[in-house]
Parts: sequence; C-alpha cells; structure tokens
Amino acid sequence: MSWKSTADRYSRASIALHWLMVLLFILIYASIELRGIFPKDSDGRTLMKDAHFMLGLTVFVLVWLRLLARTLGVAPDIVPAPPAWQTALATVMHWALYLFMITMPVLGYLILSHNDKPVFFYGIDIPPLTAKNVDLARQIKGWHELLATLGYWLIGLHALAGLGHHYLIRDNTLLRMLPKR
Repeated sequence: MSWKSTADRYSRASIALHWLMVLLFILIYASIELRGIFPKDSDGRTLMKDAHFMLGLTVFVLVWLRLLARTLGVAPDIVPAPPAWQTALATVMHWALYLFMITMPVLGYLILSHNDKPVFFYGIDIPPLTAKNVDLARQIKGWHELLATLGYWLIGLHALAGLGHHYLIRDNTLLRMLPKR
C-alpha cells in the first residue's frame, strides 16, 4: 500500500485511513447516541459504551498514521485551482479535524480515568492515567460533549464542502480522496 501522495491523488494509505475514519466516526457517534435504547446498567448499554471508548481510542491511534501519511509526499493539486481563501479555509478545517481526532479520545480517556473506570482496548486493559476525581470527570465530560457537538458540525461541513466541490464547483477535490476504480 502506497504511503506517498502524488500530484494527482492521495496515497492509498491516506485514502484507506480517511474512509476508515469515516466509518469509525459513524460507529462512535451511533454507539453513544443509541446507548439510550438500552436500560441503564444493562449489557447492551455497557456494550455500546465500551464500543464507543474502544473506537475512540482507535481514532486516536489512526490519526497519527494519517498525519504521517500526510507528511509523506505532496497534497494533490486541485484542478482548477481554488481561490486562496478557499485553500486557507480548507487548511483550517483539516487542522481542526485533526485536533478534534486527538483531543476527543484524550478527553474520553481522562473522563474514565477520573472516574476510576478501566478502558478496554481490543482485549488490553489500559490503566487509569489519574487518581479518581469525580468532579473533574464531570467537568471534562461537559467539554467532551460540547466538542462532540462541534464535531458533528466539523464533519458535516467537511462532507458538504467535498460534495460542493464535486457537484457545484466541479473540481477534483473529492476525486483525489476516492478509491481508484
């Protein structure tokens, strides 16, 4: 699998990681939103929360691979070239998304740590980072939930921008990130 992007398209690794992250975000948001269909303290609700935690940490691991892939090679050219303000806005959006993918799992892990709850990551029990502090956990949970709402907007705007470039502006922005056919 190629890790180096070219002037025409992103690397296979970048493309695979991008679409895997899309799937992970769908599962992360679905698991936490749908946990409410299960009664409190039920196995189903616990499964949804554990999936949310594990998938969030998966994003944390994979975002570093995405950043590595991004540093290898050049970003593919957009044809026709967009105005400078669009390029600047896209850069800000991408870095906001990367910051989101790093910050959210860290906050989630801190919530669990301060609540003295174990984190299971594909069969590995990760110990808490901090001592128990329920008040701080509650505060961090508020930030986590606020950023999660912001995440809906960031991800939605990112997707709308890609579709807008494809269907309205008719440039190759989206095509650069689609798997080759």
